[in-house]
Amino acid sequence: MAKSMKAYSSYFVVLFVLILLVHPGMAVTTKKDTNKVCERRSQTWSGYCGDSKHCDQQCREWEGAAHGACHRQGVGRACFCYFNC
Repeated sequence: MAKSMKAYSSYFVVLFVLILLVHPGMAVTTKKDTNKVCERRSQTWSGYCGDSKHCDQQCREWEGAAHGACHRQGVGRACFCYFNC
């Protein structure tokens, strides 16, 4: 009986290693995420933001952001810029 328990435990270890290889998100990682994006309301946009394309262009050209988009804020819409943190 001890021999069969040892066989089962080795199968369990192999199965566990296979699961970690197939789904590495289950393993603990220490690598920092360098793709974080920080959101900030545009400092150069004024008024209602109705077209995200214009907001995006202004954020990139005037504020050096990665991109921009119009989002709801309160009762209106504002231009938000996104920067790499």
